[in-house]
Amino acid sequence: MSNKQTNEFENAVRSMMLHVGEDPQREGLLDTPARVRKAYEFIYGGYKEDPIAILTKALFTTTNDEMVLVKDIEFYSTCEHHLLPIIGRVHVAYIPDGKVVGLSKIPRVVNVFARRMQIQEQLTEQIADAVMKAIAPKGVAVVIQARHMCMEMRGVEKINSTTTSSALRGLFKRDEKTRAEFFSLINSPTGSRY
Repeated sequence: MSNKQTNEFENAVRSMMLHVGEDPQREGLLDTPARVRKAYEFIYGGYKEDPIAILTKALFTTTNDEMVLVKDIEFYSTCEHHLLPIIGRVHVAYIPDGKVVGLSKIPRVVNVFARRMQIQEQLTEQIADAVMKAIAPKGVAVVIQARHMCMEMRGVEKINSTTTSSALRGLFKRDEKTRAEFFSLINSPTGSRY
């Protein structure tokens, strides 16, 4: 970010504070514009990363053709309509077709897409499409369960309501048994960690 962009951003934060009735010159708020800028650079860092590159750099040959599931990936995103938080968990499964990906790359790709202004439905599709494109598996399934602060903090104020979205590709869409196994696994208690 250039000095001009930094100044413009921080001035915009000061304007927002004035708009809601705050005094940007108040002692506790003097450094807030810079803190907000730094926080936004982190929160929206997903625009600077390529999810396909992350996945394709960690592909390994395999004979495994059974489901691989990474469950309960915590994420934080921002509703593109109100710029308020979306907080939830993602479950990602795929069925290898000659290649597997390093397990840590799946949560990393979730973060790339989550760290952009989003709607949950699109986030679900983006994760599924990236895994499908990069790994070329027999199928991909993604389910997101999330709370939306735009529903809880304003508007209808429905606290603790959860939104669930899914994206199914390949075998998960075509084969009822595969789909049922996936939903059974994500709905089962985690139990022992080891």
